[in-house]
Amino acid sequence: MSLSFEGKVVLITGAGGGLGREYALAFGERGASVVVNDLGGDIKGGGKSSAAADKVVEEIRAKGGKAVANYDSVEDGEKLIQTALDAFGKIDIVVNNAGILRDRSFARTSDLDWDLIHRVHLRGAFMVTRAAWNHMKNQKFGRIIMTASTAGIYGNFGQANYSAAKLGLYGLANTLAIEGRKYNIHCNTIAPTAGSRLTQSVMPPDLVESMKPEYVAPLVLWLCHEQCKENGGLFEVGGGWIGKLRWERSQGHIVRHKNQRMTPEAVRDHWDNICDFTDAAKPVSIQEGLQMVVEVLSKVDSEGGVSGNPTASAASASVSSGINPREAVGQKLPPTSFSFSHTQCIIYALGVGMSTKDPDHLRFLYEGHEDFSCLPTFGVIPSQAAMMDGGLASVPGLNIDFTRVLHGEQYLELYKPLPTSGTLTSQATVADVLDKGSGAVILLDVNTYSGDELVCYNQWSVFVVGAGGFGGKRTSDRAKALVPPPNRAPDAVVTDSTTRDQAALYRLSGDWNPLHIDPSFAAMGGFKAPILHGLCSFGFAARHVLKQYANNDPSRFKAIKVRFVKPVLPGQSLQTEMWKEGNRIHIQCKVKETDAVVLSGAYVDLHGAAEASPENLTQGGGLQSELVFAEIGRRIKDLGSELVKKVNAVFGWEITKNGKTAAQWTIDLKSGTGSLHKGPYSGKADVTFTVSDEDFMEVVQGKLNPQKAFFAGKLKVRGNIMMSQKLEVILKDYAKL
Repeated sequence: MSLSFEGKVVLITGAGGGLGREYALAFGERGASVVVNDLGGDIKGGGKSSAAADKVVEEIRAKGGKAVANYDSVEDGEKLIQTALDAFGKIDIVVNNAGILRDRSFARTSDLDWDLIHRVHLRGAFMVTRAAWNHMKNQKFGRIIMTASTAGIYGNFGQANYSAAKLGLYGLANTLAIEGRKYNIHCNTIAPTAGSRLTQSVMPPDLVESMKPEYVAPLVLWLCHEQCKENGGLFEVGGGWIGKLRWERSQGHIVRHKNQRMTPEAVRDHWDNICDFTDAAKPVSIQEGLQMVVEVLSKVDSEGGVSGNPTASAASASVSSGINPREAVGQKLPPTSFSFSHTQCIIYALGVGMSTKDPDHLRFLYEGHEDFSCLPTFGVIPSQAAMMDGGLASVPGLNIDFTRVLHGEQYLELYKPLPTSGTLTSQATVADVLDKGSGAVILLDVNTYSGDELVCYNQWSVFVVGAGGFGGKRTSDRAKALVPPPNRAPDAVVTDSTTRDQAALYRLSGDWNPLHIDPSFAAMGGFKAPILHGLCSFGFAARHVLKQYANNDPSRFKAIKVRFVKPVLPGQSLQTEMWKEGNRIHIQCKVKETDAVVLSGAYVDLHGAAEASPENLTQGGGLQSELVFAEIGRRIKDLGSELVKKVNAVFGWEITKNGKTAAQWTIDLKSGTGSLHKGPYSGKADVTFTVSDEDFMEVVQGKLNPQKAFFAGKLKVRGNIMMSQKLEVILKDYAKL
C-alpha cells in the first residue's frame, strides 16, 4: 500500500529549488498540505525574492495539491510556523533544508563567513524547530528532518564553517530524538549528495545530472511518515543509494592505576590497544559512554595498588592484570550440584515466554501432560552455578574483578533429552583465556552429568572489562565458533512479545543479579531501566526454532550457539529470523521496536528425524555396521573425555549397500566429551569416509588393509586424510567390535 500524507501539514525550508522543491512536490502529490519556504536569495545568502517559492506553490496546486508560500528567513522561525497554522491549522512535519555556502580555506574564513553559515544552518533549524515543538508535543505527533552533510561527518577542505554547522545539526537532532520520544516526535538526520545550487559549483555537470534530488526525496518521505519508527538515525543518501551511519568505539585500554600517576608514556605504550577496533562497541547513548567511565573508576578503585613499570613485559603485564593463562587454563572448578523437580522446569518455561495461550506449550507447562518435557535450553541452568557461585574466584591465575564480568557468548549441546527432575552435577574447566587488549575472555567448559551419564555440555564465554594487556593470545581453537547467516532473506521469522515482568520471572531460575529487577542498580550500570537476561532472549530464540522446525520435539534439539550483542528491555518484542541449512538453523534475534540485533552469529543444530542414540540402535536394515557403531557409541560413552583429548576431530561415515548410501554416521570427538549420532554432521566434518557395508566390516576386523582399500577405490576419503590415522584409537581391539 502506498504511503499517504493526507491530513498532514509539512513545512520545508529552502524549498524554492533543488532538494527542497523535490520534497515539496513529493509531499504535495501524496496529499500533504505544504508550506513552501524560501527567502529567494543567492547561494551566499544575499538578495531576496518571492519568485522561487511562488513557482513551487503553483506547481503543487497545478497537480491538485494544497500549498502556500512563505518568504521569511529561517531565523524568524515563529513566522514560518505561523504561516502553517494560519493556512492549515497545525504543523506535523518540519524539513530543515535551507542552506547557503561561503567556502573559504580556514585561514581566510572571516567572522562574517562563520556567523552567516551558522545563522542559516544551525540557528535557523533551531528557531524553526523550536517554534513547532510545542504544537507537536500537544498533538503527540511530529516528524523532523535535519539536513547535515558528508562535509560535517568527514570534513572537507575549504568548508570549516559549513562542516561545523552541519555536524552541529546532527548533535541537535540526537537530543531532540531523545526529548521527543515520549511525545511521538521523531527526529532524523540526512547527509544528502545531490545536484543543486549548492553543489553545482563543486561537482562536474555529468555527476550533477546523475545525482538528482528526486533520488533523495523518497528517504525523507519515509522518515516523515507515521509508520516509520526510526528515531535519531543518520543517513547518507544519493544517486539511489541509502546507508545508515553509526558511531563505533574501540574497547580501549585503562592506562591509569591506583596510587600511581597517569603518564603520557603509559598512553604511548598502550596506543595500539587504545586504537584496536577488534570487538569494537557501537554505543547508541550517552549512558553507554558514562557506563564505561563508571566501570573504569570501579576497576581502578578496586585495585590493591598496582606496582611496577607500565612498560613492563608481557609476563609482568599478566601479573599486574591479575591474569596468568599458564596457571589458569586446564584448572577445574569445584563441582556443583543442582537438584530440581518439575516445578523448576515449568518456571523456566514461563520465564522464556511460554504460555498456556499456545496449546503446543502445554507439554512444557503441565507436569500431568502425557509428553511432559523440559525445554532443551534449561540445560544452561544447572551449569550456571559455576558462574554464579564464585567458583572462578578459586582458580589460580584469575585474579579478576567480578563486577566487570560480562556474558559474551554461550554454547549448549545436549547428548540426550533433559530429565524433568533429579539431581545433576556439573564439572567446570577453564578451557582457555584470551587477551583482547581492552579485556580478557575466559572460556569455561562445563559438563553436566546425571549420575555417571553425560547429559549436556556448556561453553560460557565471559568478557572481563579492563583485564586485557597481559600478553596472551587473541584467539582459541577451543572456542565454539560463531557462524554468520546466509546472505538471503530469512526462511522464517517469528515475533514474540516479552512482558514487563519477564526479567522478574526469569530470575526465579537462578540468576539473581539485581541489574534485572532493581531500577537504581540498573541506573548505576548506565541503563534507563532493568534489562532482560541475555539467556532469557537465548531461550526465546531457541524455542522459536524448536517450534518452527522440530514440531516442539525436544529430542530433535542438539546444540545452540549465540553471541549476546545488545540488551533487551522487558516489554519489548523479540523477533527471531531463521535460515535453514540442512540440520543447522541459522538465527538472528532482534528487538522489533528498534531493529537492534540482540543475538548474532547464532545457530541451532537439530538432529534429523532419522537420527538415533546408540542405546536405541537395532539390527534392522540388514547392515552389519549397525552393531559396530553401537559399540563405538559405548566406547565414546565410557572414554569420551580421553578420546576427545587424544583425537579432537569429527568423522563422518557414509555406508553404502548395493552402490547406494544406506546409512550415515557422525563420530564427534571434538565437542564436550564426544558423541555419536546417526546422520550427517550439521557442520563440516574434518574427514568423511565412504565405504560399503561389507568392506567396512572387512577393514574393522583387520581383514582388509585400509590403505589397500583406499588405493583400490573401496574406501573413499574427503577432507583431512591424515586425521584418519586417529581412528585407530576407536577401532583398536576389533575382536570386540
